[in-house]
Amino acid sequence: MHRPITSFEKDEHGDWVAFLTCGHRQHVRHNPPFFERPWVITEEGRREKLGALRDCQQCDRFEMPDGFAAYRKTGQFSETTIPKSLLHEHSTKAGVWAKIHVFRGKLIYHVDGLKNRFDISRETPGIVIPEVKHHVEPIGPVTFFVEFYRRSLASP
Repeated sequence: MHRPITSFEKDEHGDWVAFLTCGHRQHVRHNPPFFERPWVITEEGRREKLGALRDCQQCDRFEMPDGFAAYRKTGQFSETTIPKSLLHEHSTKAGVWAKIHVFRGKLIYHVDGLKNRFDISRETPGIVIPEVKHHVEPIGPVTFFVEFYRRSLASP
């Protein structure tokens, strides 16, 4: 999945790291002949790459970034109280991940933006990737809530 670069910083070894809108980090080293990225050496080069798309394999694997913490959760919903907005295509904002926690029953989690679908239950929560269109579909009686995550203030 392609995600835009939002900023850069150096890691503990002095190598440049790009921050993506999803919250993941990717090294963008200039290390010839393995990696030819001379643009990363200058502030102007890095500034020109802000907004450039990078392939984020962690998003492809539905992996929440390190350093993210829950900051809000919904009340519990049932098959009769699910807000209509959750039944139709919607997405979270940039940098906001979510987990769909099922207490009872089962939901089908449709990730419309990736044309995937998952059965989620008590044992298998649904992971919501920022800005990716999705919706849920109840399968019989169900009880669940959604918990939202963002980068912790204590994280870099």
